[in-house]
Amino acid sequence: MLKFLSVVALTCGTFVSPVAAASFTTAAEVKPILGMTKSSWISVREFDGQDLLYVTHLWAWRCGLEGIRIGINGAAPENWPLPECHLDQATPNAIMEEDGDPYKRYPLKSIERVTIDLFYDDQTVETLTVDRLGQPISP
Repeated sequence: MLKFLSVVALTCGTFVSPVAAASFTTAAEVKPILGMTKSSWISVREFDGQDLLYVTHLWAWRCGLEGIRIGINGAAPENWPLPECHLDQATPNAIMEEDGDPYKRYPLKSIERVTIDLFYDDQTVETLTVDRLGQPISP
């Protein structure tokens, strides 16, 4: 891969380091991954008499996103805060303790379907509705 990048760089007249090419901090870099992993965008876990709605996967690819909105069971989507990207770290998308918890609590078995709006840094929006198991629901 490095050899290929070097040949492309020499042909184009610029050099892009492999690290910079794989930082996954823009919509162009994360959109293909999120597109292939839609069934992992959210996860519902029953714990301690509650439904916990996790967005861990989205947090792990948050660099390149400007925001997330989540709607439960057809309710109007609400903004979910995203932690900042850790651009000063080797892994900017890492979830650190100071980022908080990537989930919210709901009454047990109350979540039937979840609508997710992703706002990318390229000003595009992607919307997906999934069932309780995270499987996409056909429109």
